[in-house]
Amino acid sequence: MNHAIVTLIASAVIPSTMLAQNQSRFDAWDANKDGKLSREELPEPLRRNFDRVDANKDGSVSRKEDTAFRNRNQNRNGQNSPLSLPDVRILNDLPYANNDNPRQSLDLYLPKKPATDSLPLLVFIHGGGWRAGSKDGAARRLAPFLKGGEYAAASINYRLTDEAHWPAQIHDCKAAIRYLRAHSLKHGIDPERIAVWGTSAGGHLVAMLGVSQGVKGLEGTIGNHIDESSAVQAVINYFGPSELLTMDDHPGTMTHNATDSPEALLIGGPIQENKSKSKNASPVTHAGENDAPTLIVHGTEDPLVPFAQSETLDQILDSAGVESILITVDGGGHGKGFPPSLTKTIRDFLDYHLQDADITVKEQTLSATN
Repeated sequence: MNHAIVTLIASAVIPSTMLAQNQSRFDAWDANKDGKLSREELPEPLRRNFDRVDANKDGSVSRKEDTAFRNRNQNRNGQNSPLSLPDVRILNDLPYANNDNPRQSLDLYLPKKPATDSLPLLVFIHGGGWRAGSKDGAARRLAPFLKGGEYAAASINYRLTDEAHWPAQIHDCKAAIRYLRAHSLKHGIDPERIAVWGTSAGGHLVAMLGVSQGVKGLEGTIGNHIDESSAVQAVINYFGPSELLTMDDHPGTMTHNATDSPEALLIGGPIQENKSKSKNASPVTHAGENDAPTLIVHGTEDPLVPFAQSETLDQILDSAGVESILITVDGGGHGKGFPPSLTKTIRDFLDYHLQDADITVKEQTLSATN
């Protein structure tokens, strides 16, 4: 549920390289397959912006209108400018599931001049409510951590809910980790120093990676590297859901118990009618003493994923004896208002756990930026 994706009609900031993904999202929303979107076909958080996108005011949004609106916002925000990473070699669309499904592929970012022969790896997992999003937008997030050649990085796709329901998404993520570990020597990566970072739905998936090592039914059998471990050594969870059944216990702009909510689409039915599966898809269910150290960042005014979701996960991890650090962004929204200082916080957390740096990262409350 990355805010830059879930509210893309309100404030689209999607690179032009994501055209195929945008078309796929349009098709997924077009329930009656008539080539246009009605207000009712749009996800609930986007409906309030319907009139802004419906340029000819005919009561529907055509593919052309959707693309035109998105492009206007891209240009307004300078998002069409290509990101230059001259010191990084990028390997695109590596198939981690031994097939040609683009949703089961990853991009690998390797410094041209690595600081050592065996680098720690930071893997980014995108948000989008498990029903949208792409690995293609990760370069700007990963760029600060690629400077200096001290880290390698990757960004992964996973199957969205128009293609498969839970636990397919975590099966894909674990298959990607196993693939990266299996090919670590080839690419100069240390297989024992892998961290994962995700936003919203991606935050949920990285949290699951951190708590579900060896959990029956969640490892999956995807790809050629089943014998490799899917364990990760550190987790950075940006405002991910942690307990699906309690998401409507706090006010917000989305009804998570609805039949068409992102959580319902993930599970394959209303979450309150599928409690066992909803619990299985909740990180809090699997938390235990052997879980990966976790950094959680969440805004107190998040309208889509309640701040209490991260408070609960942090408390449960703490109780299990797992290092869990909650960074509260006072007044922050769903990925909005996060101060630039968080980049250093992430780097310090990574350096401590993956580089043996003598750095302390403590829980703190930051003020949201405008």
